[in-house]
Amino acid sequence: MRGVRFLGNAVAETGDFPQLKPGPNEVLVKLRSSGLCGSDLRRYREDGSLNDVDIRPGHEPCGQVVALGPGVTQVSVGDRIMQHHYDGCLQCHYCRTGWQQLCPVTEKRKYYGGSRHGGHGDYMTAHESTCVKMPDEVSFEEGAYLACGATTAFQALKKLNVSGRDVLAVFGQGPVGLAATMFGEAMGARVIAVDINAERLKMAEDAGAWKTVDNTDGSAVEQIRALTHGEGADATLEAAGQAVTRIAAAEAARIFGRACLVGEGGEVTYRPSDHIIHRHLTLMGSWTFSTFGLAEAAQFVADRNVPLRSLITQTCSVEEAPEAYISFAGGQPGKFVISWPE
Repeated sequence: MRGVRFLGNAVAETGDFPQLKPGPNEVLVKLRSSGLCGSDLRRYREDGSLNDVDIRPGHEPCGQVVALGPGVTQVSVGDRIMQHHYDGCLQCHYCRTGWQQLCPVTEKRKYYGGSRHGGHGDYMTAHESTCVKMPDEVSFEEGAYLACGATTAFQALKKLNVSGRDVLAVFGQGPVGLAATMFGEAMGARVIAVDINAERLKMAEDAGAWKTVDNTDGSAVEQIRALTHGEGADATLEAAGQAVTRIAAAEAARIFGRACLVGEGGEVTYRPSDHIIHRHLTLMGSWTFSTFGLAEAAQFVADRNVPLRSLITQTCSVEEAPEAYISFAGGQPGKFVISWPE
């Protein structure tokens, strides 16, 4: 079987891997699509000596179950599934409620695409508890997008309790931010999309943004207040992972507003009195989602006919994946996925 290796220092290659056989309570998945995610770029760019180059990346897998290991009862051959890319002890409260990534038993916690083979290959094995059945209305490419980036946005919007009463400002219009813009509009909010890239802002407008804000000059807070009668947004979501946008997400929220941090990495320093306490700001974080949250997001896409597919700007074969990573790492807009023919 063919799959992708990260060799280090922003070099990837497609090569041969041994055929796989599912173990107890595992299934063999024939990949149909596998998303490229911004968090993959850390491993892609780091020195190859820091990770096992023979562990396939890809933590947004989507495909069909083609074989069952001993003891599997939750899925069947032929099921279309999205794969939740975490595994844990399966006994603790977090694992039993679908939050395996929060498992406190660190020696049992596994990450598909990091400590275990991920979805950037023709096949993968996965524990049955990580396989989430997908509505027929959702394509494999959309399923891959939902398997991390899009559902991360959906979960954050749920924490923000976004509704038709709200003006929602989304900072960063990469794959997560674009999904937040599209989902926020589908939830009824008037969405203000913020970025410094004209192509991304155009995609946000096409995705349903009420207004777009070019933050090249750092004036996003002032522009958002001008659009909201001087008050600020009811809710803000930060998906860029930068200190300046984290501060802006707090400052752009109205008094008694809500702000949610999603972008990973880096540092930020808030002035608690000015940014949070005196403004009655509810500041929260949101990291990924549960298996149940993944199923809910996919059903939302199916029931509301959310055009998530329109945010996927590049599909490639597994052989073309190394070139796709070069474009993706270079900041090309939209969602990138590897796809296999059905």
